[in-house]
Amino acid sequence: MSMSRTDLTETDDVIDILIRQHSEIRDLFLTALRSTGAERAEAFGRLVRLLAVHETAEQEIVHPLARRTLPGGEGIVEDRLHEEHQADTMLAELDGMDPDDPRFEPLLEKLRADVMTHARAEERYEFTRLSAEFTDAQRKGLAAALRAAQAMAPTHPHPGVERPAANLMAGPFLALADRVRDMIRDAMK
Repeated sequence: MSMSRTDLTETDDVIDILIRQHSEIRDLFLTALRSTGAERAEAFGRLVRLLAVHETAEQEIVHPLARRTLPGGEGIVEDRLHEEHQADTMLAELDGMDPDDPRFEPLLEKLRADVMTHARAEERYEFTRLSAEFTDAQRKGLAAALRAAQAMAPTHPHPGVERPAANLMAGPFLALADRVRDMIRDAMK
């Protein structure tokens, strides 16, 4: 599996990592939408993996902090979890679809619009406010926790596992199954 740009550009701030991943997600959507054939399949595969590990880590690290720390955090997080569930459902449908299927591109475009709207809401209502709540040292510790969560996260969407408890219980098993499935897919290419 290839490393993402975020993995290669180390930062010590959890918010910087998440915002850079949002940027990379946006770029991967555009690459997948503008390409065809093997190039589209490869870009989409990278997108699926990044979205899956990114959202899992947010659900395990960021959303619980926002829920506990921010005024109105409960409502903010519930809105984000609802959006993430909808995105996971669409992403799971796309993940099982041939990128040359005529339904693929319109569904991918809808997912892109929804995910980018979701990312803007996270940046505005969670990230900016969490950044102000935590010191540099705390954000550095959270960055380490985020990286650890991403290293152990599933690499494919699993709708219905958006809550931290579900992620922590099912996540390691799903991650192992996903990573074995990825190895088999890579070996068959």
